[in-house]
Amino acid sequence: MALMDRVIGATGQWLAGVDPDATLARPLAWARKTGGYAAVNRVIGLSIPFATRNGFAVEEVRPGYVRAKIRLKGNKNHFGSLYAGAYFLVAEIPGGVLSLFDLGPAYTPILKEMTLQFLAPANSDVTVEFTLAPETLEAIKAEADTTGRAAFSLEGYLYDKEGQHVATSLAHYRVRRKGFQADAAKATAQP
Repeated sequence: MALMDRVIGATGQWLAGVDPDATLARPLAWARKTGGYAAVNRVIGLSIPFATRNGFAVEEVRPGYVRAKIRLKGNKNHFGSLYAGAYFLVAEIPGGVLSLFDLGPAYTPILKEMTLQFLAPANSDVTVEFTLAPETLEAIKAEADTTGRAAFSLEGYLYDKEGQHVATSLAHYRVRRKGFQADAAKATAQP
């Protein structure tokens, strides 16, 4: 686990210096960006092999923002559209990505509850985007540092390749501070 924490920490530092708008016109910045996203997907694949096997991939990640995609290929249901489990996969993992790379490896994200409202069948790959404001991230971190855990929610809008809104997700997470000890926190809080 310590090795994975170091990998997550190093990947997070790498991502902090990425220009999400970099193109091939600036090859070094583009290579840094695409290499950073590849590293994120590799970390996810090592942690949750199921995600990679099912065509999940992070397409962009930066402080307070993540966009992810799930492929239709390999995830079709009995009538040829995206299987319901694939919707859940693409809507759930980005909350962990935001937690790990914005808060750091000292915080463990845990999904507590998630609902998904299906609006239309997706007959293509599906993408979702999530954002957390900097002040929300700081509040999550402060609460977890004080109490050992913090709760937050993410609402996601899932779109097919044509831009049709096919589903809406609402996920409730809890972040736990690794190594938190209530007695130590009380001792440092007292004057």
